[in-house]
Amino acid sequence: MTPRTALGALHIGALMFGLTGVFGKLASAAPAIIVFGRALFAVLALSLFARLARSQRWQPLQARDWRRLLLSGLLLAGHWVSFFIAVKVAGVAVATLGFASFPAFTVILEGLIFRERIRFNEILLVLLVSIGLVLVTPDFDLASQATGGLLWAVLSGLLFSLLSLANRAGSGRIPAVQAALCQNLVVAACLLPWAAPGLAQVPALDWLWISLLGVFCTGLAHSLFVASLAVIKARTAAVVFALEPVYGITAAWLLFGENPTLRMLTGGALIILAIVVSSRLGAAAAPRESRQAASVH
Repeated sequence: MTPRTALGALHIGALMFGLTGVFGKLASAAPAIIVFGRALFAVLALSLFARLARSQRWQPLQARDWRRLLLSGLLLAGHWVSFFIAVKVAGVAVATLGFASFPAFTVILEGLIFRERIRFNEILLVLLVSIGLVLVTPDFDLASQATGGLLWAVLSGLLFSLLSLANRAGSGRIPAVQAALCQNLVVAACLLPWAAPGLAQVPALDWLWISLLGVFCTGLAHSLFVASLAVIKARTAAVVFALEPVYGITAAWLLFGENPTLRMLTGGALIILAIVVSSRLGAAAAPRESRQAASVH
């Protein structure tokens, strides 16, 4: 893979991640069923990728590895369920921008969990995200759908931040594709009790959207991200993936007529700026964590 094709693959992966909310809204099924199906199809796609990519060597898993994968799988399940609830309640744009708050949570939690000093520019990052979320919120009525959906989206961002920190705390010896496959297996197993009663009633068209969500927005996007990192620097990859909300909001505007207001666009611009700043701060110091954390959304 050349640098040019790797950069193209990154943008395709970012587009696929950005379409996550779109496919989630197109599917009429409950969030638990969507997440279960997404994880199941992702396992199939990642298994195929691992088989084709002969350079991927699987590591034997020890007890502590399974504990970490179980924890990260539970966090991933919670992240996805809360995100799709936000999509159903408030729409793709609000859900995507609310989730994009995760870099601010990561800065705060890293300081608390790993006892790392929070720098001034990271404080600025948190402020940018906070102001952006205030602007994105249409009103502050907790009873309104938009505000409730945004809170679900912010919870999704918090869980994703915890997931990235759980990956950081891991040994790092497990290949990213293997870890993602195991995490998706955990997600499918966790959601099966809630999804099973309604599986027979899921329309065929919903299975199409869910399969696209699992194969393209999870398996393919993850595979493109991992493959491109062999050529592209993690810093560049992280900045490209900051375009994910842009792709998602644009698709929601074109498909569902979710016209963002000037206030929402301003708030979104601040959040995206915060993502870029966060990516540039963290990519040089922790390229491995960026690879593991970004590959599961």
